[in-house]
Amino acid sequence: MAPREQAGAGAAGGAADPEADIEAPLISYSSSFFFQDGAAAGAGAGPGGEDGSGDEEQRRNRRRFLLGGQLQSNATSQVALVGTDFCPIESLDYELIENDVFKQDWRAQGRGHILRYFALKWALCFLVGALTAAAAFVANLGVENVAGAKFVVTSNRMFARRFESAFLVFLFSNFLLTMFATVLTMYVAPAAAGSGIPEVKAYLNGVDAPNIFCFKTLVVKVVGCIAAVSSSLHVGKAGPLVHTGACIASILGQGGSRKYRMTCKWLRHFKNDRDRRDLVTCGAGAGIAGAFRAPVAGVLFALETVSSRWRSALLWRAFFTTAVVAVVLRALIDICKRGRCGLFGKGGLIMFDVTSGYVNYHVIDLPPVITLAVFGGVLGSLYNFFLDKVLRLYNVINEKGRTYRLLLAATVSVCTSCCLFGLPWLAACKPCPADSREACPSIGRSGNFKKFQCPMHNYNDLASLFFNTNDDTIRNLYSNGTDHEFHITSILVFFIASYFLGIFSYGLALPSGLFVPVILTGAAYGRLVGMLIGSQSTLDHGLFAVLGSAALLGGSMRMTVSVCVVILELTNNLLMLPLVMLVLIISKTVADAFNANVYDLLVKLKGFPFLEGHAEPYMRQLSVSDVVTGPLQTFNGIEKVGRIVDTLKATGHNGFPVVDEPPFSDTPLLYGLVLRSHLLVLLRKKEFISSSTASASDASKHFSPEDFAKRGSGKHDRIEDIELTAEELEMFVDLHPFTNTSPYTVVETMSLAKALILFREVGLRHLLVLPKTSKRAPVVGILTRHDFMPEHVLGLHPYLFKSRWKKVRFGKTAFSNFF
Repeated sequence: MAPREQAGAGAAGGAADPEADIEAPLISYSSSFFFQDGAAAGAGAGPGGEDGSGDEEQRRNRRRFLLGGQLQSNATSQVALVGTDFCPIESLDYELIENDVFKQDWRAQGRGHILRYFALKWALCFLVGALTAAAAFVANLGVENVAGAKFVVTSNRMFARRFESAFLVFLFSNFLLTMFATVLTMYVAPAAAGSGIPEVKAYLNGVDAPNIFCFKTLVVKVVGCIAAVSSSLHVGKAGPLVHTGACIASILGQGGSRKYRMTCKWLRHFKNDRDRRDLVTCGAGAGIAGAFRAPVAGVLFALETVSSRWRSALLWRAFFTTAVVAVVLRALIDICKRGRCGLFGKGGLIMFDVTSGYVNYHVIDLPPVITLAVFGGVLGSLYNFFLDKVLRLYNVINEKGRTYRLLLAATVSVCTSCCLFGLPWLAACKPCPADSREACPSIGRSGNFKKFQCPMHNYNDLASLFFNTNDDTIRNLYSNGTDHEFHITSILVFFIASYFLGIFSYGLALPSGLFVPVILTGAAYGRLVGMLIGSQSTLDHGLFAVLGSAALLGGSMRMTVSVCVVILELTNNLLMLPLVMLVLIISKTVADAFNANVYDLLVKLKGFPFLEGHAEPYMRQLSVSDVVTGPLQTFNGIEKVGRIVDTLKATGHNGFPVVDEPPFSDTPLLYGLVLRSHLLVLLRKKEFISSSTASASDASKHFSPEDFAKRGSGKHDRIEDIELTAEELEMFVDLHPFTNTSPYTVVETMSLAKALILFREVGLRHLLVLPKTSKRAPVVGILTRHDFMPEHVLGLHPYLFKSRWKKVRFGKTAFSNFF
C-alpha cells in the first residue's frame, strides 16, 4: 500500500471500536464509499493496512456497501474506485514548504529565474492546448472513419436487400470494437475506464490516485474512446477528452521520466502539486474545448465543474490554452475540407450551425419552454438516480473479475446492436420531401434520410437517428425546417431507447462519456415536446431540440453557465441566449430538489474523499478536538535513524510534527512539520551525523530542491526499498533544515466547520491542532482530509444522526423515500 497521512492522531485514525462502526445507522444512497485517510498510529496499520492482512475484509466491506450502503468502519485502508479497480489513494501537497533548503534556493533565484518560470508556464499552456487539440482531432477523425466505414458497409448490404448479412456485419463490428476497447482498458490501463471527469475533479480537490494521468492511460483513453464510440454504444467522447487533456498537462508538468532517464532540468520548478494542479485545470478546459470546439465553454467548464480553487491568473492561462485549441483545430479541419481525411463528415468538431436563421420568439412561447424545462429537470434527476443504481450493480459484477467485466461489456454490446438494428423495423417508410436540401435517401454517406428497408425515394426516419454517429444524429435533430421529417412515434421510441441505452452503456470497463449521450437524449426529448405542445408555440422543432438538450443537461449535470455557452457555440446562435438561460435555471432548480448532480454522485460512488465547498450544519456543533485523539507520532529535532525507519515502517503517515526538547529549547516546543517523502530522501542519501548534537554543516551543500521534487501522479517512494546497515541505524539525522517551520495550525477549540473551510480553501494536507493552554504538549493532533469526512465524523458521534440536521445532511425527500 502507498503511504497515508496521519488520520487525526488516534491509534486507529481517531475511530472507535470497528464493530461499533459497522453497527452504525444506515446512510442514504448518496453517501460516499470512503476508506480512511490515514493509517493506524503506533505499532500497526490495522485492518487492511500496509501488511495486506485485511484485503479480504476490504472486499467484503466494498461488496456490503455496494449492496446495502451501510456505514463502514474507519479502520480500513484509504481506497477508491479508480477506473474499474480499487486503488490506494493519497492527498496532494499544495502547501508551500518553508525550510532552510528551499529558502536558500529562493534567495539564489534572480530576475532571470523568475522570467523563465513565467515564460515556461505560458509555453506549457501552449503545448497543452496544441496537443489536446491534436488528440481531439485524432479521436474525432477515428470515430468518423471507423463508424462511417461500418455504417457504409451495413447500408450497402441493406440496399442490396441482404438484411441478415447486414445485421451480422453490424453486430460483429460493434462487438469487436467493444471487446477491443474493454480488453485494452482492462489489461493496459484500468484507470482509463469511464469518463475520467470524477478522477480529474477529485485530483483538483486534492486527491491523488495511481496511474490516473500516466502515459498508458493517455494512449488507452484516446484509442479506447475511438473504439467505444464507434461501436454504437451510447457513450460520448467529451468526458474522455477532458481526461485526455488532464493527462497531457500532468505528463508535461512532470518534466520527463526518471525511470527512462528522460528528465528536463529546466522544468524542475513545476515538479510540485501546485503548478501541476494549474496545468491539469487548463488541460481539463482544453478537453471540453476540443470536444465541442468551444473555447469559452472549456474555461467555464473548468471553473464551474472540475476546479476546487480558482484565481484570476489561472483564468488567463486557461483562456489562452483553450484559444490555442480552437486555432489548432481550425487548421486541422481546413486540411480535412480538402478531402484528405477519409470519411470525415459534417459531424465531430465542426459547429452544428443549425439554427443560424433569425430566432423570433414571443411571450406565448414561454409556457411550452417552461414546461419543457420543468420536465427536463425531473428527467435529469431520474437519469442520475437510475445511473447510480446501475453503476452499483455494475460494480458488484466487475468485482467478480475480468471475465465478468468482459461478459458484461459483451452483453451490453449485443443488446445495443439488436436494439439499434431492430427498432427501425417498427417505423413506417416516409416519402422523401420534395424540398429537401440533402440527397434522399442518403446511401453510403451520413445524412438525415436513411433508406434502411424502404424502397427508393423513401426513407426510414428512425433509422436516420439510429444509423448515424452521435454527432450526426444531433445535427439531424437540431436541423431547422424539419418539422415533418420525423414521426412522433419514432421520436418517442428513439428518446426512450437513447435514455436507457445511455444509462446502461456507461460504467463498462472502457472509456466512455456522459456529455454527448445526454445532449442526444435531450435533443430527442425536446423534439418530442415540440411535437406534443409545439402547436401552442411559434418555435421550430429544431429549436425545441436544442432547448431539450439544455434542459436535460441542466437536470443531470446541473451546469448552467458552461452548458449555456456550449449550446450557443454548438449552434452558433447568440439569439437563443435568453431561452437557454431560462431553461437551464428552471431545470437545475427542479432537479436540485431531488438529488445531486451526476458528477458528484460518481465521485461519491467511487469513494473519493471529496471536500465540499461548504461545511455541513452539524459541524458547527463540534470542535476540532472532537475528531482528534492521542497518541500522536512526533520526531525530535535531531532524531535517531533507527527510530525514523521503525516509525515509517509501522505507520503510513505522511506528515510528522517535529518537537524540540531540552537542551534545544527550555520547554517542549513545536518546531514544524516534516514530510514522509522528505524523510525518505534523507534516508536514501545517508547524510547522517554520529551524535545527537546540532549539525554544523550547511544542508544546502548536500541537498538541492531537485532532491525533494515531487514524482509523477500516484508514484511514491517506499521505505522498504532503502537498505541501511546496523551502524547507520544507530546514527542521527538533523531534521531542522528540512522541516517546514510555518505549518498551518488551529487551536483545539476552533469549530470543525471553520477548520474545514480553512483546510479546503488553502489546499492543505495536514492541519496541526494546538492546545488551548501551554501546560500541555505543544501539539495535540493533526487534521487531515479524512477527519472532515461525514462518515468519520458521524462514526465518532452517532448522536448527530438523531439531531435536527439529519434531514439537511442526507437530503431526505419524498422523491428519494418513494424509491
